[in-house]
Parts: sequence; structure tokens; C-alpha cells
Amino acid sequence: MRARFTIHQATSIVALLVATGAIGAAFEHFVVGAFSRSEPGGPLPEGWSPLAFPQVEKHAQYTLVRDGEAGIVVRAEANAAASGLMRKLDLPVDDRPLLAWRWKADNLIAKGDVTRREGDDYPVRIYVAFRYSPDRVGLADRLKYAAARFLYGEYPPHSGLNYIWETKAPIGTLATNPFVDRVKMIVVESGPARLRQWLAYERDIVADYRRAFGEDPPPISGVALMTDSDNTGESVVAYYGDITLRPRR
Repeated sequence: MRARFTIHQATSIVALLVATGAIGAAFEHFVVGAFSRSEPGGPLPEGWSPLAFPQVEKHAQYTLVRDGEAGIVVRAEANAAASGLMRKLDLPVDDRPLLAWRWKADNLIAKGDVTRREGDDYPVRIYVAFRYSPDRVGLADRLKYAAARFLYGEYPPHSGLNYIWETKAPIGTLATNPFVDRVKMIVVESGPARLRQWLAYERDIVADYRRAFGEDPPPISGVALMTDSDNTGESVVAYYGDITLRPRR
């Protein structure tokens, strides 16, 4: 005998399952960067901290500001400078593989070039780092990671994906970072056509990782944003909205 339910009965069953936690977790979004809940000029959301590089003396400037269209956002300005903001995480990828964010760039990096060290600057980028997995590397690399942990107190990421706005390379371009071969660059915006507009993106980081590395990703160890112009010596201003990780629909 086939059971039949009214729409009200079905809704009640779903509500009960959510209330008991049976299916609620599967539909939860994880808010990586809740910038919209912050105050202009105030501190960064909990868990976020500056990301600086020892070899770069001049840092980009990040402040929380009110945008007339997007609310409270991060304003980034780099004048021949480089640094970022990062939140460390330890999350499985399969639960919430969709990375969603918004950004706006006022201008491009004229000399930007994803294929060259001298052009490795972008008005906006979102960086996803993945946890070091010793079973995925050879003995020589394991020794390098062990040395890095000894010097800095923690393992560096196993690998990373950079979502970037490139000056010339077409959207969809996948390139190896010219400084770190375990970091892959994915062009999600290109050229000046959509400057000074809020743009929204959603990327399946599992699918992107498989395309970039030919295997499934390790857990996420962090998410960062970065506006940089140290290699080209140029100036750029950009903005970032909230960042979330979402389950597939």
C-alpha cells in the first residue's frame, strides 16, 4: 500500500527532521567571512587575521567600510604592496563544496600576467588552502614539510586554489602559480568590462581541485583574500563581500 501525504504533513515531517538534527546539517551554509555583520572601521570577524609575507616589506591595507550597494565590506588597497587576510579552518570538503563570494575591483593591474613572476599581481583573489597530507607526497617533500613545521610551528598547506581576476588571460584559464607549483590559478574574471561592479561567484572546489591536480582534495585548512601589486609596483583598490561554503543543492 502506497503511503500518501498532504503538503502540510510532508512539511511537518521535514520540520521534525530538521529539529532533531537528522537533516539540518546537510543544508547548513558555513559562513567563512561574515564581513556584513561587522562595523565600519571595526575589527575583523572572529577567526580572521592578517596574512603577511616576510620577503614583502610593504603591506596592502584592509579596512571594513560601508558600501552603498553591498553593506559592510572589506576595502583593500595596495600600492606596490602585498598582504592578505586569512581564516584558518579544518573542514572536510565534501560537506560544503561550493565556495560563494562577491567582490568589486576599481581597476586592473596593467602589467598583470598569470604566467610570469613579474606579473603575479591581481586586484582581487580568493585563496583556498588544503591541509598537508603526508600520504600524498614523497619522502623528499615530507622532509621539506617537516623542516617548515620546525621553523614556523605548523605545516604549510599541501596545495591551494587561487580564484583571480586577470588582466588578459581568458576566463577558465588554469595555470600553475609561478612561485609555488602546488598552487593553481583559476581565472574567474578577465579584462576591464565589469570593473566597479559587484560580481557574485560560486565555484565547486572539489571539481576545480580535480581539474587542477587530478585527485580529490584534502580537507580545507584555510581561506584567504588578497589584493596585491608588489611585483608590478602598481596601485589598485578593490572590495570583498561575505564568503560562504555551501552544500550542493
